Amino acid sequence: MNDFILSSLIFTPLLAALIVLLLPMRFQNTIKAVALGGALVQMVLAILLYFRFDGTAAANGQSGYQFVNKLDWIGFSLGSLGRFQIEYFVGVDGISISMVLLTGIVGVIGVISSWTIKKNIKGYFLLYLLLLTSVMGCFLALDFFLFYLFFEFMLLPMYFLIGIWGGPKREYAAIKFFIYTLVGSLFILIVMIGLYTSVIDPEATAAQLGMLQDGVANSDVILQVQQLLQQNVIEGANIVRTFSIPAMMDPANFIPGSLLHVLSGTVLWDLPIRFIAFLLLFVGFAIKVPSVPVHTWLPDAHVEAPTPISVLLAAILLKVGGYGLIRIVYPIFPDGGAYFSVLVGGLGVLSIIYGALCALAMNDLKKLIAYSSVSHMGFVLLGLASLTSEGVNGAIYMMFSHGIISAMLFLVVGVIYDRAHDRMILNFRGLAKRMPAYTTFVVIAFFASLGLPGFSGFIAELLVLVGGFSAPDITGMLPRWLTIVAVFGLLLAAAYYLWALQRMFFGKYWIFPELREKAKLSDLNAREYLMLVPLAILALVFGIFPHLLLNKIGVAAQGFTELVLRNGQEQLQMVLSTIVR
Repeated sequence: MNDFILSSLIFTPLLAALIVLLLPMRFQNTIKAVALGGALVQMVLAILLYFRFDGTAAANGQSGYQFVNKLDWIGFSLGSLGRFQIEYFVGVDGISISMVLLTGIVGVIGVISSWTIKKNIKGYFLLYLLLLTSVMGCFLALDFFLFYLFFEFMLLPMYFLIGIWGGPKREYAAIKFFIYTLVGSLFILIVMIGLYTSVIDPEATAAQLGMLQDGVANSDVILQVQQLLQQNVIEGANIVRTFSIPAMMDPANFIPGSLLHVLSGTVLWDLPIRFIAFLLLFVGFAIKVPSVPVHTWLPDAHVEAPTPISVLLAAILLKVGGYGLIRIVYPIFPDGGAYFSVLVGGLGVLSIIYGALCALAMNDLKKLIAYSSVSHMGFVLLGLASLTSEGVNGAIYMMFSHGIISAMLFLVVGVIYDRAHDRMILNFRGLAKRMPAYTTFVVIAFFASLGLPGFSGFIAELLVLVGGFSAPDITGMLPRWLTIVAVFGLLLAAAYYLWALQRMFFGKYWIFPELREKAKLSDLNAREYLMLVPLAILALVFGIFPHLLLNKIGVAAQGFTELVLRNGQEQLQMVLSTIVR
């Protein structure tokens, strides 16, 4: 089971999608049941993996992966140019385990939320299941090509889910989402190709050279291959280039004289080519986070998307951007991470403040929550830029916490929209008297999101702020004033949530006259309780007992920080030395 649990996690929804594809459209209840079954199996496997995962095992992003499944996928000889190789390479570590658990949980919540979808049910659930497959694949892939395949595959299901089942401006929102994400994907593709031409697979190269001992390349053999590589004595025909992400994290695997080698000396626009590669990757993933100023697709996508797709978009798709920064960008280009730390941290703080100010100005409740996502995901960039153990732990914790809380936030917006077909804050007043249970969950979601102690959001924000404050003394990466400015984002979050709460839910009951005839403001039903109660419990559990997650991610976050700091300082000096010469 352990050998196939990751592949089962990825492809179970795809299997369910194939079953849905074969079912006639008239079997609507069966289609829903198959979709729910596929999501439930994926969730059970994710929970099982979470409990089986050993959080104490040494890991740093370059090594320490568990439940690894590695198979040759595409490979052929290029003659004197070596060997072309792509692998099916998946694994999990402390950086990805929280995202796997989050995807499993939110995937089921999204299916339950989709139960009221009426239009083309077969097509909807088929695309939904394909989306779950691609997102889970991103979080488990350790081959860059495989990761990119899943990353790109997310585009089409989301484009159609917004464009067909969205609101009045769905075509505009879907096209805007597609264009932004596609541009980011092209930036990532450019760097991926550059990395492939620059990095070898030391184990496969050892096999080409006949250096394996009993068919295995141990650490001594790999070290010997890396030494021969740096001495430029390996013939081109024996070199096996790779898309392996762990191999790309080791500077000893870069071919001397290649485009992205630290001593290549290649300069573009007065910047070393490695810095350009870092920026291209950063922008590619920052679009997905999203970070200011490449965030403008998100409010439109959220406002027009149906509620279940808004839930998936906020809870797990945005996390692919943050995950890509942690998994790929910083470990492969730590010199860029060190050089641009203030830029990354500054964009994080800008996102926190700008997103909060925009949320404060919104009258549309869904758009308010969309901008709050921009604000809260800014903490991920701030924590990552600090390169402290607390900051990185906080960034990962924030992605998980925000996934749980944002799912709850968009669900409560969906509740009022389903009943009134309107979500304008000024069109409602005193809803607490008519919908007390609904108001209770709105209060929980709002207070969890603004970082009230006892909820998971508080733990995430606390860790990021501690990491940011300590960064000048520990890593020297960020000025302390950036973190001080970020604190004002918490005050603004309290302002926009409490103001919305006061205007919509308290005071004398009133709704806009044009809504009175069509609005049926009944309280929560059983299906809505089934979605909201587990999310509220999770936000509380991971707020009161943060060790449940920190024990899983802590060792990997610490290893990641040490790896990036060590390699970053060394490689930064080497890169800058080539410019000085």
